[in-house]
Amino acid sequence: MPQFTYIARTTDGQMANGVIQADDRREALLSLAGQALTPVKVQLKTGFDFANWKLPLRQSVSGEIMAGTLSQISELMDNGVPLLESLEILATQATNPVMKIVLTAIRDDVAQGVNIDKAMAKHSIFDELTLSMVRAGTEGAFLEDALKRTAMFLERREELKGKVTGALAYPAFLLVAGIIVTVVLIVVFVPKFESLFERLEKSGQGLPGPTIVLLGTSDFLMAYGWLLLIAIAGMGFAFVQWAKTQSGRWILDGVRLKIPVFGAILHNSAVSRFCRVLGTLLANGVPIVKALQISSTSTGNKRLEQAINKSCDNIQSGETLSGPLSVSGLVPPSVMAMINVAERSNSLDTVLIRIADQTEKKIEQQLGTMVRLIEPLTLVVIGGLVLFVLVGLLLPIFDMSAAI
Repeated sequence: MPQFTYIARTTDGQMANGVIQADDRREALLSLAGQALTPVKVQLKTGFDFANWKLPLRQSVSGEIMAGTLSQISELMDNGVPLLESLEILATQATNPVMKIVLTAIRDDVAQGVNIDKAMAKHSIFDELTLSMVRAGTEGAFLEDALKRTAMFLERREELKGKVTGALAYPAFLLVAGIIVTVVLIVVFVPKFESLFERLEKSGQGLPGPTIVLLGTSDFLMAYGWLLLIAIAGMGFAFVQWAKTQSGRWILDGVRLKIPVFGAILHNSAVSRFCRVLGTLLANGVPIVKALQISSTSTGNKRLEQAINKSCDNIQSGETLSGPLSVSGLVPPSVMAMINVAERSNSLDTVLIRIADQTEKKIEQQLGTMVRLIEPLTLVVIGGLVLFVLVGLLLPIFDMSAAI
């Protein structure tokens, strides 16, 4: 359907602009009149319209900016500012170019009568959880609270992500630096000893096994190092594409949960997100079946999501929530016991929020343990690599000294 750009005057004399879809210019004028807008200029949109550019999938917005935007919309609406005007204000004030484009497009869609959740769904920067929460808030008449809760959830997620990143930054730096130093030693320094090693071989004195492996590794990296880098990049790209498929995500989510220490953190994080979102939705009066469908998308783990969806099917058959979840084995027994008691006492919403808070404290403790384990393990790996190079270089010299 053709699109028309317009400049119009509102009933209170304010100027408004945007894009409207219509079969022809006459229909566009009638549509503006139906929105109590007096057209000043209406013309067929041609060429590239920056304000209504559809975002490529690769573009995104940080969780911090997303949380701040949703929180601001909620605050404006709480103070009596209509949704359309709130979007207009934030679109004008937005400093992030991607968010500015998105807010402008959402404002135009809402101005044409599109529900905000459907308008947001057109843009890839919003994840399924955010869209589900906004959809539930729109249908349940608690949009302001849904936006506020979603913003709080995103802030907590970014905070946890920051803690994980900060905890892994130093070990990752050590590992990368150690690998670079080892490669430099093998490629730059080992070849300088080849003439010495050749003389030793010609003299009838064989080379130790570690030295032979070291020389072979050095020759391979010097001859085919660039091919190795291309192969690693290609395998990395193929792995990322495979991980985006349904089967890939299913397998990876199962593997992640079994990783020592780190798997427990990912597991508890998924359970915490599920409990917090489900508790929030139940506290706002969302029926449990629909709340489970929405909260299942918040886990970030396909296996736990499937278990939650199965429990949703069983609840529709008259069973309790704790029964199907406990059978899956993906929710810790302590959490299942609390959920079971909460169902009997009709306090599931408050208990779920409490479980989320307790689980997040446990995650922080596990992060500390993980950091204390990773740092010495990283040093051991780096030390082993450097030791391998030194042993390979020095063993022939020690053998030669012993022979003399």
